[in-house]
Amino acid sequence: MSHVTAADGTRIWYDALGEGDPLLLLNGQSLDHEMWDGVRSGLARGHRVVRVDFRGTGGSDAPLGEPYDLELFAGDALAVLDALEIPRAHVYGFSMGGKVAQAFADSAPDRLGALVLGSTGPGGDNEVERPASSTLALRRANTAAGRDAIAELFYSRAWASDHPDTVTRVLPRGPLRAQRLHFAASTGYDGWELLPRIQAPTLVVHGEDDDLTPVGNAALLAERIPGARLLVLPGMRHGYLHEDEPKATREVLDFLAGHPL
Repeated sequence: MSHVTAADGTRIWYDALGEGDPLLLLNGQSLDHEMWDGVRSGLARGHRVVRVDFRGTGGSDAPLGEPYDLELFAGDALAVLDALEIPRAHVYGFSMGGKVAQAFADSAPDRLGALVLGSTGPGGDNEVERPASSTLALRRANTAAGRDAIAELFYSRAWASDHPDTVTRVLPRGPLRAQRLHFAASTGYDGWELLPRIQAPTLVVHGEDDDLTPVGNAALLAERIPGARLLVLPGMRHGYLHEDEPKATREVLDFLAGHPL
């Protein structure tokens, strides 16, 4: 693990595992690199997997004086690739990280191989809205009731009960002010107009029963991004990448294998 200093002086945490075509992992809202535990090792079979903590999370600095936006997060990720001397990488973005991946694809298309968008949406007025109860759970994630609600949005009740450590890793953490800045950055994003400009091979992955980011958003992304492939996983909620592992990992690896750098 190490740090790179972004253009504004913010220190950004990162690590890398494995060898092969680089694969950059982009975290969900207010989550850190640990959200990929249980998934990263599988993805590292044949790939150099790079994890990044966005500013305000994990091992990265948490500047709180100015708003965050997803283009800023994409810039932090690019700074990590520069530090590792990686000219191009596949990108796998989950939830808010999927929106960061869209911004990455638009701002640095020459740095992008293939794109995987998991449990995410286009943002803005065209996004299929989540139920109000899901938004309330996000806002109350630091309470006991909120934690239970987040667990149920991510996983089936039985799976969550059997995997409490994984549930803990998908709960927002870090300074509350930074969590609010992440929430505002995610909800303020609108990628509708940039989606048709994405030229990278794209796989859209989504759980069929996702109430945190409704599955209708996956169809919108797949229709809007030229040539995108859509994979809907039956019975899965927001956290398909854990509950449906190794199937979800295998699908991602198979897709990436078809688009070597």
